[in-house]
Amino acid sequence: MLILSVNSNYLIWAAFAACMVVFVFPLFLLGTVTPSLVKYTVDDLEDSGKTVGMLNASNTIGSIIGTFLPTFVTIPSVGTSITFLIFAGILLLLSIIYFASSKKKSIKAVVGVIFFIVACFFGRSDSFAFWEQDLTYEGESIYNYLQVKENSREVYLSTNVLFGVQSVYMKDGSLSGGMYYDYAMAAPLMAGVKEKESFDILILGMGTGTFATQCDKYYEGVGIEGVEIDEDITKLAREYFHLSEDIPVTTYDGRAYLNAIDKKYDVIMVDAYQDITIPFQMSSIEFFTLVKNHLADDGVMVVNMNMRGQKEGSITDYLSDTIGQVFSEVYTIDVTGSTNRELFASNNPDMLDVFETNKELIEEDDLYNVMDRISPRFSEYSAGNLLMTDDSAPVELLGMKVIDDIISDEVSYYKAMYDAEGIEGLKNALGF
Repeated sequence: MLILSVNSNYLIWAAFAACMVVFVFPLFLLGTVTPSLVKYTVDDLEDSGKTVGMLNASNTIGSIIGTFLPTFVTIPSVGTSITFLIFAGILLLLSIIYFASSKKKSIKAVVGVIFFIVACFFGRSDSFAFWEQDLTYEGESIYNYLQVKENSREVYLSTNVLFGVQSVYMKDGSLSGGMYYDYAMAAPLMAGVKEKESFDILILGMGTGTFATQCDKYYEGVGIEGVEIDEDITKLAREYFHLSEDIPVTTYDGRAYLNAIDKKYDVIMVDAYQDITIPFQMSSIEFFTLVKNHLADDGVMVVNMNMRGQKEGSITDYLSDTIGQVFSEVYTIDVTGSTNRELFASNNPDMLDVFETNKELIEEDDLYNVMDRISPRFSEYSAGNLLMTDDSAPVELLGMKVIDDIISDEVSYYKAMYDAEGIEGLKNALGF
């Protein structure tokens, strides 16, 4: 009934309700552990300070272990559900040791063991997307839920459970069929790839390397480097998406990587923005200034913005305005049939003229046709004052606003049915 009782901040309310249901009772029980141990372990008031101090110290150490061990060890190794079972088993084992050492019998411990065994067999699933069939790969990394799916023509990577395609590979080696990777192929042409003997491309947010693979095929002799923070995605790129071993990929944060090198590039692609998964450190004036400083004088930055929010004041506007404060020339183009927008930025006022000149030098018909089709669609962007800095980059709030707008649009239909026909109308709308 959440959709009938609130009018905004759906994501916040839903997260709050979920946390209350899932975590409140277990955390309440865990909160009773230390006071209970104090009761059972303090035999002499003279030693009470030492005993309580040791318990609090152990509690703190346990909290530290419980924070870092799942994040960096168990979740990447065995997944989230088994991680919950591991720590539940540890707590159960400690209670059994206590009862055994104190020679006390407890039916609760026996019941706990039975519930734990049942949970081990029936309380977990190897698949989050249980409705999906014939997945090529499904797993978790430190940063993402990973899903690889393929058909006779394509291989897809998704990094969330419900929707979205983050990478695609065409098995016949062709362009991606009108996806944003094809549009981004305009960036090397804007930087004069057909006229230069040496040409270097850096991709921040490599993913499975679709853009890199296409550049390697259509722009012969270019140097391509990638930076990807999720090492597991890079492994999938090599195994399922045929990313060439000759294209190096560094496992690192994109901004940190730029801070560590002095090299300049002809094209830098930034592909790290999707809905609410937007790294704040790669969205500020300081970051885009760093990108500019690593570009050649006529270099081009291309940014893929995959955000569903198109309202005024959205995260897309903030990113575009921020980039417009750093680069003198900014052009955008919306990708047909998707929520993606490609942004091209440079300090070269002739970047579109260079694009047209280099476009005519393309020998491959499929690439030329795509570039010729999008050529008249570049729109010059006039930057506003919606800026993000290292001191203020509220990407989480802006991203939540986007998701909230999406949910609001989705539930408006059900609200209308409820207002018109009451609970029966809502049941009909939900298919009951």
